[in-house]
Amino acid sequence: MNSRFRGSTFITLLLLAAVFFLTYNLLHRSPTPDTVPISRVASEVQAGRVVKITVTGTRLTAVLETGQQLRSLKEEGSTLAEQLKALGVTDEQLANVQIEVVETADWATLFSTGGTILVMLIFLAAAFFFLRQFQGVNNQAMSFGKSRARLYTSDKPSVTFDDVAGVDEAKEELREVVEFLKEPQKFIQVGARIPKGVLLMGAPGTGKTLLAKAVAGEAGVPFFSMSGSEFVEMFVGVGASRVRDLFDQAKRHSPCIIFLDEIDAVGRHRGAGLGGSHDEREQTLNQILVEMDGFDTDTNVIVMAATNRPDILDPALLRPGRFDRRVVLDRPDMRGREAILRVHTRGKPLADDVDLAALAKATPGFVGADLANLVNEAAILAARRNKRSIGMAEFKEAIERVIAGPERKSRILSEEERRIIAYHEAGHALVAHYLPKCDPVQKISIVSRGMAAGYTISLPEEDRTVISRSKFEDQLAFALGGRAAEELVFNEVTTGAANDLEQVTELARAMVTRYGMSDKLGPMTFGQKEELVFLGKEIGEQRDYSEAVAQQIDEEVRRIIQNAYQRARQVLMEHREQLDAVAQRLLEVETLEAEEFLAVLEGRPLPTRPQEPPAQPPRGKEKPVSARQKPKLEMPPKPAPAG
Repeated sequence: MNSRFRGSTFITLLLLAAVFFLTYNLLHRSPTPDTVPISRVASEVQAGRVVKITVTGTRLTAVLETGQQLRSLKEEGSTLAEQLKALGVTDEQLANVQIEVVETADWATLFSTGGTILVMLIFLAAAFFFLRQFQGVNNQAMSFGKSRARLYTSDKPSVTFDDVAGVDEAKEELREVVEFLKEPQKFIQVGARIPKGVLLMGAPGTGKTLLAKAVAGEAGVPFFSMSGSEFVEMFVGVGASRVRDLFDQAKRHSPCIIFLDEIDAVGRHRGAGLGGSHDEREQTLNQILVEMDGFDTDTNVIVMAATNRPDILDPALLRPGRFDRRVVLDRPDMRGREAILRVHTRGKPLADDVDLAALAKATPGFVGADLANLVNEAAILAARRNKRSIGMAEFKEAIERVIAGPERKSRILSEEERRIIAYHEAGHALVAHYLPKCDPVQKISIVSRGMAAGYTISLPEEDRTVISRSKFEDQLAFALGGRAAEELVFNEVTTGAANDLEQVTELARAMVTRYGMSDKLGPMTFGQKEELVFLGKEIGEQRDYSEAVAQQIDEEVRRIIQNAYQRARQVLMEHREQLDAVAQRLLEVETLEAEEFLAVLEGRPLPTRPQEPPAQPPRGKEKPVSARQKPKLEMPPKPAPAG
């Protein structure tokens, strides 16, 4: 409980006491008899009906023969006898009245006066308290430019390199940073200068923030963490002020690490945003540049930053002397995914049939965040099924949930729609099986998942970095296999191939304009992406080619897609019997694993299933199939120039 909370509680109690005190006085005030003029008392004395008069200060009480009491007031400065004589009462009449003077304190008056003073003091204290509150608000306004970085010290449980897997090269790069923070004199003695800034670059979910925390945990030094967006406010100069305060705090806690997450929020190219060079974000970036360049060699403060958009960062931020060491976190390979799975399954009850190597092979393209989500989904499924351990079945189900979404068995489909979807997925599977460059088919299903009415999963046998043109061409034919099967069997096309056509068009255009895979146009790239730098979002493409070239690009894209479609149709026409067999089996069991799919193609007996779900009967009204969604076609990043 802080002092501000204790002070407010005390003032509240005082106010409640004052209210209670006033209420008590009003409710419990003793009834006062009616007061009569002193002339009435004098007339009663003259009539001989007064027995006794008690005088208390200026108040007097007259007791009559009947026992009735009369209350009155006398003037100050003279006695009661003098005032009665002035009203015509004789000495003989006064002699028959017993007069008693009582010198006592007026407790009622004193109590009432004390209560009033107490209430005034309470209200004065409350006013003083609220004045201090307003002063605190003013102090908060004055501290608006203070840094909001969160400080993590070494006395708290920290992350180490043992908690990070799949990025061995990046960890090796950062071990030098840890060694410098632990033994800086070792480097200074030989004239070495550790990089002042380390920039972590990689796709979202590859573990940039986790790796920065691991560096701080290994070094055992204070760790200041702050997001790039926390610097920028609507008020001018606030971001630069927070940068100065952050670096001042870091110097006081030296040696330490400053971690700026999502630095692209303030580190974009200058001079292209709203407001020109006077943009608040640019002033914040200028202050970061000044602070980083002002470090001494023995400051022992290292700035780490993370971004997944290094292409939009300002060149001054990346020059030597600032962020002069760049650590790239790629998507993990098969061994890296297996190591990441071992980290995330640590301490979790796994069944004996769980094979992490097989799971790593079945999750190409997954990053660390995807694998963590995969393990969590498998654990949720095991708990939902009342199991005490996580089995391989839960992991396989979790992979499909991550890729395509949860199953929607309650989705109402007509029998005709189920036949269309079955032939559509069978077309994908057969083209993938018979074309040499396609990945092996792992699973086919006509059970709806997410937004997809059905899906076919084909996974590569090994990781790839470079993709050939023939591989792309087979992928295009695989994606068009469903559309070709619909047209071949039903002599009709549906909306089920909408997502396939989007991916095919995107990949074919990239082959022509980005990868130079067109014989007609040659090894050239066409078009430059334009983006709003202050938003970091692409808004269009700058056409650096003529209208004639644009027409040739469209013709080449159309030619590539048409060739792929004809190849897919030719494969399905040559294996029409297998197409019918696979589709019929899908209508019966709804899902085919790789072994069952091969058995159907080869006409062998199907392997027995431990638990075979019943076929879904047609239910309810007919409902049109929405656009299908499958995992996106493999689109590699832009290749680096040859060295």
